[in-house]
Amino acid sequence: MKNRGISLRKANIIMLIVAVLLSGGLLVAMNITSSYYKEMDDYTNQFLKWRTSSYDLQRASDYLTDQMQSFTVTGDRSYLDNYFKEANVTKRRENALEALSQGNVRSAAYKDLSAAMEESVSLMEREYYAARLTVEAYGYDITEFPEEIQNVKLLSPDTGLSSEDLKELARLMVHGEEYRNRKAVISTHMENCLKDLEQEMDEKQTINSEKLGRQVAIEHILTVFIIIVFLLMVFLTYRLVIRPLKNSVDLIRDEEDLPIHGAYEIRFLAKTYNLMHHTNLQSKEKLTYEATHDKLTGLYNRRGYDFLMENIDLETSALLLIDIDKFKTINDTYGHDVGDRILVKVADIIFGNFRAQDYVCRIGGDEMAVIMVHSDPSLSSLLASKVKKINQYLAEKDETDNPTVSISVGVAFGETGITSEILFKRADTCLYEVKDGVKKEISFHKNEKKKSEKKKS
Repeated sequence: MKNRGISLRKANIIMLIVAVLLSGGLLVAMNITSSYYKEMDDYTNQFLKWRTSSYDLQRASDYLTDQMQSFTVTGDRSYLDNYFKEANVTKRRENALEALSQGNVRSAAYKDLSAAMEESVSLMEREYYAARLTVEAYGYDITEFPEEIQNVKLLSPDTGLSSEDLKELARLMVHGEEYRNRKAVISTHMENCLKDLEQEMDEKQTINSEKLGRQVAIEHILTVFIIIVFLLMVFLTYRLVIRPLKNSVDLIRDEEDLPIHGAYEIRFLAKTYNLMHHTNLQSKEKLTYEATHDKLTGLYNRRGYDFLMENIDLETSALLLIDIDKFKTINDTYGHDVGDRILVKVADIIFGNFRAQDYVCRIGGDEMAVIMVHSDPSLSSLLASKVKKINQYLAEKDETDNPTVSISVGVAFGETGITSEILFKRADTCLYEVKDGVKKEISFHKNEKKKSEKKKS
């Protein structure tokens, strides 16, 4: 496995499965956490309702006491009306007890609230008696009062009391120490009820806090694992794919063998390239120097040019066709010996200004070609500067006092599906644009695809 390399496909599948499982686990954990939060929120709201209900019973009992005490002191019938409206219509005490009975509240709290209710109801009998005494003291018509008052029978010792004594006795019954003690009993039951509710609330909060703590810890662990998986995927992608590819690009440009490392797929590509590279080197070696090179200039000849055009990757290459300006006139004027020296000079300068992996050829009398591998239109400005530099060299006088010359260049870049014939025709057309004066020194063919894209834009 070490020599074969890690398969990107298998590694991605494993990472994807792990990521999906961890993400699913995180979603489940988040749902559980949300359910705990909701459970706690629901119980908190329920607790607030229970506590409000408990306070309602206390407030209702105190309200009844306040209204009855006010009636016994002032004799104002509106206080008594308020009393019976609370007792028979509003019924806050009964509603509070019913609210707790329907909730899932602990029995101790409900028991204390029931005891407070019983004491409050029992105390009403004393309040009814005080109200009857007050009615008698003020000489009201008893038939105008609720049945609860009408049904009260005064004790025989109280029937002969004067109005002032009746009032005093009524006030004593709802203001005296016995009454206060019984009210205190109600308050004690209410306090116990609230304590029970708060204790239950604390217990629930403690349990839910522990649950939430565990769930949050699980979520943190899952999140950390997901981050680790993500970072591992990034690391593996860089280590097994990006870095090997980046290094390979530089090595391919230098025409060197690729190292066999990285993922299985990258190793396979490296082995395939190395095989093709060595095959190409062997093919070059088969081209004997005499058969493929021009004797005068040392450049590839027409036969070498044809072989190269048949075997290189035209889609990623550029073809430069070069013509020496007015070369026929020089031959006719100075003779072929001078013409040959000029050809050698031009060939040397051109050869020295291109890369080692580029192929410089003499394909005709004064016509030369440069095949640039791994090239694209982004090199256009560089090529233009090269041609300008070459012409500057050619324009300089040398010791032999040969006439100065210049070159014209036509350039065509490869594209998907292109043939050597089409590439040559495009470069040749560009060359004649320079020869005819349409362009100066160098002309570039623009691919139809690029033209159409520009029109659309």
